[in-house]
Amino acid sequence: MLSTSLVTSSLREAACRNTIRSTAGLKKFIHSSPSKLNLLRTNAIISTSISNLSTSSGLRGNSGTMDVPPPPSLGTPIQNIVPWKQLMGPGPTNIHERVLLAGSLPLVGHLHKEFTQIMDEVKEGIQYAFQTDNPCSLAVSGTGHAAMETMMTNVLERGDVLLVAMQGIWGERASALAERQGAKVAQIVKKPGEVFSLAELDAALTEHKPAAFFVAHSESSSGFMQPLEGIGELCRKHNCLFLVDTVASLGSTPFYADRLGCDVVYTGSQKALGCPPGVCPITFNKRALSKVRSRATPPHSYYFDICELANYWAVPGYGEARKYHHTAPISTVYQLREALSMLAEEGLPASWERHTAASRQLQQGVEAMGLRMFVENPEHRLPGINAIRVPDGVDWKRVVDRCMSESRLEISGGLGPTAGKIWRVGVLGVNANPVRIQRTLDALADALKQENWKA
Repeated sequence: MLSTSLVTSSLREAACRNTIRSTAGLKKFIHSSPSKLNLLRTNAIISTSISNLSTSSGLRGNSGTMDVPPPPSLGTPIQNIVPWKQLMGPGPTNIHERVLLAGSLPLVGHLHKEFTQIMDEVKEGIQYAFQTDNPCSLAVSGTGHAAMETMMTNVLERGDVLLVAMQGIWGERASALAERQGAKVAQIVKKPGEVFSLAELDAALTEHKPAAFFVAHSESSSGFMQPLEGIGELCRKHNCLFLVDTVASLGSTPFYADRLGCDVVYTGSQKALGCPPGVCPITFNKRALSKVRSRATPPHSYYFDICELANYWAVPGYGEARKYHHTAPISTVYQLREALSMLAEEGLPASWERHTAASRQLQQGVEAMGLRMFVENPEHRLPGINAIRVPDGVDWKRVVDRCMSESRLEISGGLGPTAGKIWRVGVLGVNANPVRIQRTLDALADALKQENWKA
């Protein structure tokens, strides 16, 4: 038997479709202000109706007159292509329905008062997530790499020395971006999963006398987390900026930007924050902005110029607010605002504990199978991305493929120096819960069994 609500909904949808038989009917339907609960279905009805109106009105291009005909592949509804998967890799992660729904809200202009209100709320949410009072806390339009480049292009000038803590691929990437700014890169190197001591960093800072020091708090290529306590004081002692990557850690483990003395910090949206990729929170403190203002030349990138971005985001002290800089990804900013709202509702301490508990559950399950974690010291394991050693004789890729093909569940292999050596399992956002962790353990156990592996 069909439920009364389902029948009523179906009849309403049929009536809507019957209304939209002309352009006038479509306009009438659009202005009927559908409820947010039915927004996804409403948008689908409107899109289908526009397509039907275009066809009936002869608006579709005649492929015979085109140099390039309409691709037949685009005739397949996208809903028929995209399946649901449990994304337990290093990101992106599955996102909450509230965040999905936020992305379907109507577009407004990128300088409309409603959107600038949302931008202001996002700034406050970013300050909360980073635990900073920095007024210059905003979201860069782009993925985590955009934030890294924003950091490098603003604080580094040609000839500046950047000291990079090399523990994996993100140290490599930071070095490459800095060199493109004309900086001189010095490196202090450890094997993936090994900790830098304060004494080692102090010696390196003394030797290289850098303008800035970069470290990844969360090295997602190895599931490793570098302790940051005391590094801010060292950087002030050596008069250099403290630059931190928290892409894979923010929201999943305690982090206090101001307490740690961080000068510039950035993160990604698609991991523990539980938002689609496309916007990346970043914060600059007064020390970092003083370095930017004292530059002899403008930053190489206009798009990533923090002073221009600060004006667009109405950071005090950057001229008349809201001067046009670029068109922000409006729907993605909506989603970031909703993800930050959910983080504020849950509270950072609760989010940290949830991720830690889920990671502990995963690690205990992995070790019960006879597998080993890549990072030996539990205190240095990244809660959001867990690295598991691939046993001798096991094809890591076949296990990954089996998890996807048979359980529709994603885990990933290593990256950079850990490629082929580990599996990386994400415990991020809504996936940091016991049910999804157990499903992941079951899928991994089944895949290993089919590979005839025994501990």
